[in-house]
Amino acid sequence: MDMTGVIVVAVFIFLIWLFKCLNVLREYERAVVFRLGRVLKKDKGPGIIVIFWPIDKIVKVSLRVVTWDVPPQDIITRDNISLKVNAVVYFRVINATQSVIEVENFRYAVEQAAQTSLRSVLGEVELDDLLSQREKLNTRLQTILDEHTEPWGIKVTQVQVKQVDLPQEMQRAIAAQAAEKLSEAAAIIDRQPSTLTLRYLQTLVEIGTEKNTTIVFPLPIDLIASLMNKTAKPETPPAPAK
Repeated sequence: MDMTGVIVVAVFIFLIWLFKCLNVLREYERAVVFRLGRVLKKDKGPGIIVIFWPIDKIVKVSLRVVTWDVPPQDIITRDNISLKVNAVVYFRVINATQSVIEVENFRYAVEQAAQTSLRSVLGEVELDDLLSQREKLNTRLQTILDEHTEPWGIKVTQVQVKQVDLPQEMQRAIAAQAAEKLSEAAAIIDRQPSTLTLRYLQTLVEIGTEKNTTIVFPLPIDLIASLMNKTAKPETPPAPAK
């Protein structure tokens, strides 16, 4: 092989090596570099990064927010009610190096921690609190998960309990209880008609506090009742003329 052929082969090998050394990372990506098995102190990127291949090896990590839908979990509340609850977890990598060297698969680890925390936290509350204080429970779940994932370089930004499925027996019991409450309210109004007037005035107050253009003309209920009674009475025929 002549000198020209040697130069061509050398240039070709150099280009291959150069392409192996050059890496392009997107804006949301970072590269964790291992040099002879030891991780460098600082991750690299974005843009073009240069490594010394094959001495250096890189692991790419995405910094975008990950949305994970927690599958329905069987929960037994503090008052011994069995439920199925699902949630959604939002998390992202804030330290690419820790997410690679501290845990084998950070996404799987976050998913398992989320399921465990969901069952543990919701099992400590009663059904009424679970239904009425959902925002408070979401904040508590997010705090607990964030404490677990911080050593892995993961930030849990938000946790939301999406849906609570009650068993059919519980739904029928709640419906029966609501019907009983309505029956009691109707009995109270029947015994004390003034309560209906108070409810009417309360409705006017609620309408007035809203910033809208609705015009309300209060009309006394007694006046309406008297008008209805007059309308219902048959007209008295005129007396015969003498």
